[in-house]
Amino acid sequence: MAQHQFQTEVSRLLHLIIHSLYSNREIFLRELVSNASDALDKLKYLTVADDAYKSVNFDPRIDISFNKDAKTLTISDNGIGMNEADLIESLGTIARSGTRAFLEKLAEDAKKDSNLIGQFGVGFYSAFMVADKIEVVSRKANEDVSWKWSSDGKDSFEIERAERDSQGTTVILYLTEEGTEYANRWSIEDIIKRYSNHVAFPIYLTYDEKEWDDKGNEKGSKTKTDRINSGTALWRKAKTELKEEDYNEFYKQLGHDSDVPLHYIHTKAEGTLEYTTLFYIPKKAPFDLYNVDYKPGVKLYVKRVFITDDDKELMPTYLRFVRGVIDSEDLPLNVSREILQQNKILLNIKNASVKKLLSEFKQMADNAVSGSDEAKEKWETFIEQFNRPLKEGLYQDFSNREALQELVRFKSTTVEGWTSFADYVSRMKNDQKNIYYITGGGVSSGCDEKTLRASPLLEAYRVKEIEVLIMADDIDDIVIPTLHSYRKETPGADGKTESQSWELKAVNRAGADEELGEKKDKTAEKEAKPVIEKLKKALGDRVKDVKLSRRLHDSPSCIVADENDPSMQMAQMLKAMGQTAMTDVKPILEVNGEHPIVTGLKDVDDEERIADVAGVLLDQALLVEGIKLNDPANFVKRLNRLLSK
Repeated sequence: MAQHQFQTEVSRLLHLIIHSLYSNREIFLRELVSNASDALDKLKYLTVADDAYKSVNFDPRIDISFNKDAKTLTISDNGIGMNEADLIESLGTIARSGTRAFLEKLAEDAKKDSNLIGQFGVGFYSAFMVADKIEVVSRKANEDVSWKWSSDGKDSFEIERAERDSQGTTVILYLTEEGTEYANRWSIEDIIKRYSNHVAFPIYLTYDEKEWDDKGNEKGSKTKTDRINSGTALWRKAKTELKEEDYNEFYKQLGHDSDVPLHYIHTKAEGTLEYTTLFYIPKKAPFDLYNVDYKPGVKLYVKRVFITDDDKELMPTYLRFVRGVIDSEDLPLNVSREILQQNKILLNIKNASVKKLLSEFKQMADNAVSGSDEAKEKWETFIEQFNRPLKEGLYQDFSNREALQELVRFKSTTVEGWTSFADYVSRMKNDQKNIYYITGGGVSSGCDEKTLRASPLLEAYRVKEIEVLIMADDIDDIVIPTLHSYRKETPGADGKTESQSWELKAVNRAGADEELGEKKDKTAEKEAKPVIEKLKKALGDRVKDVKLSRRLHDSPSCIVADENDPSMQMAQMLKAMGQTAMTDVKPILEVNGEHPIVTGLKDVDDEERIADVAGVLLDQALLVEGIKLNDPANFVKRLNRLLSK
């Protein structure tokens, strides 16, 4: 017998699950049944696609039994099974990046429970909510040796050789006093029908049924085994046969989520290609949404035979939050997972599915404008959770860019909540030709929405009552400059469609002030020239240039980026990603020629004082834009010297 210590983060996780979380404990059974179903799916695929497994005796089923006296509950399957290495990998570690963030989230949400297991994919461990000891006996298909994993859910687990007649896995729960409520026929049937009724494999429950004589006296009992789920592929049923509760319960089993979905789309295509899709949009973004090794949410079936659930090619990356099923009638059953990436049939299904999803999202947006409060709340939730990945699509999916441009949302300087490009255009002044926006680089760069709203760069736009879109996501600095313009098709007077286009202009770029209609004041430029020269000399190579600003009204200074350079926030992001060449990007400093701090330098010849003022003007402009100073101590010294004078 070999004893192994749990990975540290697993130990913390188990402690939290057992002692802190989850009032809805019954979901442990849903999780274990789903794991068993996945194991059956994998072996079913191999018996079709891999010659080495075609001889395996495979009659897929899941069996549940209980023993009230021994206080045990057993869930067994005859699926793919696990060997010693699989048991250590699957039950001794959480093989995901972001585990630390996951644990922090668990701690923050203690007692809020409901969806944490579904969000973080740790279903097996939920069994420790009702058991103080768990044994897992498993034998991998096409292997002769069986193994037993056991643990009390504290610090360690043990693995030893065991006996099992055939491939598959048996999970034995030694129930706590609180957990014994699930060791009865009615509780198990109720949970299975609510959560796992649509599992594609038969689930059987074995129990003892009492027998009675004619006078109503108990004369004994007999053991019975009944099937307790329908086992029908729900996505294959006609929409008219299904109720919303059916869709919701199938989603909970499919997505390992305790909550109902935000939206679902059920489609059956017939014609050149025949396939069925059932897609769900979760109410909350998956925890690994921004991890490189995110787990895909769409399963591929061929003629109801499971093929894969870990192929990232089934959906574009920006739609990785979608959960669901694709079931094709045209793909061969023995298609390999490698061939899938180049398969034209699957590519056509994928393209059609993406267009269908984007069309549904557009309908959700339209309903929010003209529909009920519920429709508005639904769209608001969707945007709060998935606006950012949709923006990734603007960069990745050129063929659907126009549809995505209608879906993405931004904050604005003139309206509350979210707004679209189309809404912005409808509010534009008659003589306005461009869509103005300001980006910052996101919270990670220190430049959030609040910081952008306070930017001096917006002063002139406020005075002229020109709306500016606030783009506070870190991805905005990458995506929006690649769009260049927003184009909209509108019906013309003659009934023909007309296309209008508006250029996207960043207000934090040099030259953006020229579009404000402000004419150069030759006299002001001449008067400010000596001060500008002093500032240039004092700042040296810290800046690319120093200019008199036409966009400032109240603030003494601001920074802008040269047309050919990335913004300062973008430079910081690239530097953090290892792009060291970006360290040489320098800002352009613009100063307000009418501000007392600037005019006060006109008759000053003290180079130290000029250097202090110049340094403070630049550093405060950087701080206002959420940019970290390279030498904050020097900034404080300069500021103190100026204050003392």
